[in-house]
Amino acid sequence: MGSGLRTRSWLGNPASGYAEDMGRDLQNLPDTGAPGPWFLRDVRLARAYFGVQAVAGALWWITVFASDQVRFATLGALNPVAVFWLDLPLFVLASGVAAAGWRPAAAVSALWTALVATGMATYATITTLGGWGAILMVAAAIGSVGSALVFRLGRVPSELLLRGPLAGRTDTSRTTGTRLRRTAAQTSVFWVLFLAAFPLLIAWLESRWGLAIEIGGAWRWTGAALFLAAGALGIWAAVSLATTGKGTPLPSAATTTLVIRGPYRFVRNPMALGSIAQGVAVGVMLSSWFVVLYAIAGALVWDWLVRPHEEQDLAERFGEPFRAYQERVRCWIPTFPRG
Repeated sequence: MGSGLRTRSWLGNPASGYAEDMGRDLQNLPDTGAPGPWFLRDVRLARAYFGVQAVAGALWWITVFASDQVRFATLGALNPVAVFWLDLPLFVLASGVAAAGWRPAAAVSALWTALVATGMATYATITTLGGWGAILMVAAAIGSVGSALVFRLGRVPSELLLRGPLAGRTDTSRTTGTRLRRTAAQTSVFWVLFLAAFPLLIAWLESRWGLAIEIGGAWRWTGAALFLAAGALGIWAAVSLATTGKGTPLPSAATTTLVIRGPYRFVRNPMALGSIAQGVAVGVMLSSWFVVLYAIAGALVWDWLVRPHEEQDLAERFGEPFRAYQERVRCWIPTFPRG
C-alpha cells in the first residue's frame, strides 16, 4: 500500500513512564480518514458495551454463588470470594462507570479484564480447570480494550497494524521468476505459521481447557477437501498477483498493476477468502471449534481493520479503474459476470 501512514514511537521518555507515554502517543495518532465500520468509531456504542458488560458481570457473579456447576466451569478451584472482591470494583463497577461516560474507568476496566484474561488462560492451561472462564474473559478483554480505545481516541487505531509485512510499498522485483519465488516463500511461511503452528497450539489449548468437542471422520474428510480447494484458490490468486500485477501478496511488496484477472474477476480478494476457508478447514480437520473461531476472527480483523486501508490505497493509486472494479465485484461473495 502507498498510504504513507506514520505513527509515533511508543518508546518516549523513560523517565515519564511507559504507560503514560503510550497513552499520550495513542491520543496523538493522526486520524487517517480511512473508511471502516461505523461501530469502530462510535463512542456511544463503546459506552453501551461497557454497560452490557457491567450487567453481564453482575449476573455472572450471582450465578457463581448460586450454582456450583457455573462456579467450577468458570473459576475451577479458585476461591470465588477472593476473586469477587477484586472483580466487583475493577470489572463490574468500573464498566458501569465507563458506561456513564468517565474515560478513566474504561481504561481501568480494560486493563483489569486483560490481566484477568491472561491469568485465567494461564490457570486453565496449567490446571485444566476453569476453561469457560478463560475463554469468556479473553472475549471480554478484546471487547474492553477495543471499546476503551474508541473511548479515548474516537476510533480503533487500525493503522498501527500497517507495519512490517503490512507496511505499504510496491514491489521492486524486475523479473516474474523473482516475484514467483518471493510469493512461494511468503505463502510457505503463511501456511506453516497460520495454518499449522498456530492452529495446533490453539487446538492444544482447547484440549487443556477441557473444551474440546470430537466430530466424526466424515467431517474431517470434508475439511480436507475444503482445504485443498481453498488452497488452490489462494495459489491461483498469488500467481496472478506475481504475473499480472507484478507484485506479491504482501503489502510490503504490493502490485504495481491493478489485478482484475484470474480469480480477481470473480471476487475482490480471493487471497483472504481462500485463507479464511483454509483456516476453517484446518479447524474441522483438527476437530477444533477454537480454530474455527480463530479463522473467523481473522476474517473480521482483515475485513474491519486491514481492508479499509488496503482499498483506500488502491483507490489512491489506481483511481477510477479500481472504483469501477469495486462497484462491479464483491469482496467476499463471488460475482459471476455475464458473457
